[in-house]
Amino acid sequence: MFGINPYRNKSDIELIAQYQTGLKPDPVGELFKRYSAMIYSICYKYFRDSDLSKDASMDIFEVLLEKLKTHQVSNFKSWLHTLVRNHCLMQLRASKTEYEFDDRLKNDTGVFMEDDSGSHQEIVEKENKLVALELCITRLNDEQRVCVELFYLEQKSYTEISSVTGFDLKKVKSYIQNGKRNLKIMMDNYHD
Repeated sequence: MFGINPYRNKSDIELIAQYQTGLKPDPVGELFKRYSAMIYSICYKYFRDSDLSKDASMDIFEVLLEKLKTHQVSNFKSWLHTLVRNHCLMQLRASKTEYEFDDRLKNDTGVFMEDDSGSHQEIVEKENKLVALELCITRLNDEQRVCVELFYLEQKSYTEISSVTGFDLKKVKSYIQNGKRNLKIMMDNYHD
């Protein structure tokens, strides 16, 4: 039975249980394959760079191998989304700190003095807005959510979205416009 994937018909939870039992990477590989587009899309949303997003996606596979050894996960997709987002934010913080440190050393003035520029606050605010946006996107109706994600996160054209979803081209435009309007309303009313 060469070429048959024994993991294809197993649920996410079954694959996690199988990995935790045998610690062989194949079940995690299947999970990664299932969600690789989502992982890349989330990474791209944060990095806005294809190569960095690909690298981060591969890092996530290694993180999954480690985390899934012990974590009890009931909703894998949601858990994975949070894991990827946190990984990206940590990468951004680390790179921003590196650049800030390098720049400060080059200028050599006040290297050891406390920086009061508010850059940390800006990062926290941006993170909060991204978290709010992610949450608000999930609150859109299915048609709007799918079209908005494909258009803004995956950079698909109206025509591509129409062919992927089967929605009429006019409906795609309508779902994106209404989804964008609804997101703005939800974001304006969002409170932690």
